Amino acid sequence: MNDPVARTNGTTVRAAGCVLWRRSPVDGGLEVCLVHRPKYDDWSHPKGKLGHGEDPLAGALREVLEETGYTAVPGAELSTVCYMANGRPKQVRYWAAEATGGRFTPNSEVDRVLWLPPAQARGRLTQVRDRDLVDELPSPPAHT
Repeated sequence: MNDPVARTNGTTVRAAGCVLWRRSPVDGGLEVCLVHRPKYDDWSHPKGKLGHGEDPLAGALREVLEETGYTAVPGAELSTVCYMANGRPKQVRYWAAEATGGRFTPNSEVDRVLWLPPAQARGRLTQVRDRDLVDELPSPPAHT
């Protein structure tokens, strides 16, 4: 995938994250994980800045673990989202990822997580740019 932000712009903030999903332990339906960041009082997908030279997918999975406490298996790459943050262009690459284990523990960056069906997750996300990512989730394999 080509980066929509010009590589020549050295001030672009590079970040990565995941649309984290699982099967509901109650009814087996699809659920999407959203994180609440008290610093911004918003609901978003787990994401964060990449370290210098860090592989974007590795960074996305690291951020999922740090923010949610869950390990994940990556799936399809989703859209790259570009926007301005604190006067600088920010580029966030996303992947669909299935939660495979773990447990959330509140921390200074993320104080709550919610697991919601896709339509409810879409409505809870603070930023419009995050909502379309939910629609991009591939259909997971049938639950057996």
